Amino acid sequence: MRVACKLAAEVLDYLTPHVKPGVTTNELDRLAHDYMTQVQGCIPAPLNYQPPGYAPYPKSICTSINHQICHGIPNDKPLKKGDSLNIDITVIKNGWHGDTSRMFQIGDTSIASKRLSQITYDAMWHGIAKVKPGAYLGDIGHAIQKFAEGNGFSVVREFCGHGIGRGFHEEPQVLHYGRPGTLNELKPGMIFTIEPMINAGKRDIKELGDGWTIVTKDHSLSAQWEHTVLVTETGFEVLTVSPGMPAMPEALETRQAA
Repeated sequence: MRVACKLAAEVLDYLTPHVKPGVTTNELDRLAHDYMTQVQGCIPAPLNYQPPGYAPYPKSICTSINHQICHGIPNDKPLKKGDSLNIDITVIKNGWHGDTSRMFQIGDTSIASKRLSQITYDAMWHGIAKVKPGAYLGDIGHAIQKFAEGNGFSVVREFCGHGIGRGFHEEPQVLHYGRPGTLNELKPGMIFTIEPMINAGKRDIKELGDGWTIVTKDHSLSAQWEHTVLVTETGFEVLTVSPGMPAMPEALETRQAA
């Protein structure tokens, strides 16, 4: 799992210099596919992934732009200045899945877009910071919800984090809202994703006609960050680490050190 997760994060590092105005998400998909298959010796997990009731997903990565919440399908439309973009990467290496996503700001974006991305990133870390043996999944969801809503944003309810390992999506479901002390108790060795989807407007969603892309109903901006996290004997270990990964928010880092 450490290897698969590290490789997933390194795909995002590899893509970063290519994410700029004028590039298409199809081109980013091609670059990622070739890097995973030819350089890393991985399989892109999303390609032809088909949960019950869905058509096979047609690409190797998910690219969600502006008001798209998740599962955006790469296409030939160039990115433009002011866009915000989430790239979601899942690789399979030796039968194990690594899953992570990051936000990218295309050119000079609005203050509102940057703030939404930063609050979403910090919200993810507020959730991660709750991970330790004896804590509960509800503690994670509550920390994310309290922080996001306290900053005037809303939390998408219909999609959540998930257990991961040999399967892409395993139990438990990791909600990004909830009450402390509820749901599954965390035990050493558990591995799951924490991937809050935070909207600038209301939390309501709708699905586009492609059967995959989820957008905000009110067309407001949405952001998402994702890490895969291991419950250790004493706390947590973020598995989706890479040189280009943004640092933990300072306030939480200080708390960890203490």
